[in-house]
Amino acid sequence: MPIKPACSGGCHCSTAKTLKRHVELDQALAADVAAALGTEAAAAKGSWRRSVFRIPGMDCPSEEQMIRLRLADAPVSALRFDLPGRTLTVDHGGEAEAILSRLLPLGYGAVLAQSDALQSAEVPAAPLANDADEARVLWVLLAINAMMFVVELGAGLWARSAGLVADAMDMFADAAVYGVALYAVGCSARHKLGAARLAGVLQLLLALVALGETARRMLTGAAPEPLGMVSIAVLALAANVVCLWLISRHRDGGVHMKASYIFSANDVIANLGVIAAGVLVGWIGSPWPDWIIGVAIAAVVLAGALRILRLR
Repeated sequence: MPIKPACSGGCHCSTAKTLKRHVELDQALAADVAAALGTEAAAAKGSWRRSVFRIPGMDCPSEEQMIRLRLADAPVSALRFDLPGRTLTVDHGGEAEAILSRLLPLGYGAVLAQSDALQSAEVPAAPLANDADEARVLWVLLAINAMMFVVELGAGLWARSAGLVADAMDMFADAAVYGVALYAVGCSARHKLGAARLAGVLQLLLALVALGETARRMLTGAAPEPLGMVSIAVLALAANVVCLWLISRHRDGGVHMKASYIFSANDVIANLGVIAAGVLVGWIGSPWPDWIIGVAIAAVVLAGALRILRLR
């Protein structure tokens, strides 16, 4: 049998095999480093646990979102909410008391009910955020809210409606929120939390502007035009329903996306209030429903801002 000659080195097969071997070694080394870093991180956080918290004050999606925001940068791999049962199950690294210390400042009455160690195979991987998809959604939301701010502000001045002007300020606040959230896409959890807080500051300032405008309307006694109120409010409601639908697919993303979801949910409530106020103004012939909804919307914006600013 003839002996196959060894490669003389004049061809590229020797070099290719060498490069392939280096790649394989590099991949193996990278895997070892990643495993070591994972072990080191797990040791720093402590063992993974599944803890159940009873939270008497958690009975609606608003409290759920605030809790998600509060735990955004904690070593948490999974959250399971039971709103009717007022319980929260958390898969986390470290001790349960560290998670409890984050929940207590929210004022919902959190109590640790149970905490058990998890096997490594039971710890689910945290979902990775799709930054490009998030950015696309936020650009759409920013455009919708900026457009509706111009429409509502112009209509509110034309219709002499404090409710529409307040809702326009809410739209502007949301446009600012989405702009800040765009900055946060792809950033660390700490940067995302900072972006959410900046959005809360913007909400706070615009809530005060809306309250001031409503007070001015009340002092001047300007009566709104009910048909204009209802028509523009219905258009704003449709825009905000679209925004809420878009953002709801990312409500489990970073803290900046959760803040955006909270604000969008508040907007839908505000639009329904303006529609009801416009109907009442036309029915009873008094501007009081418009003034009341102006104050109410400003209060909703203010409450949302304070919830965000309470995060630490």
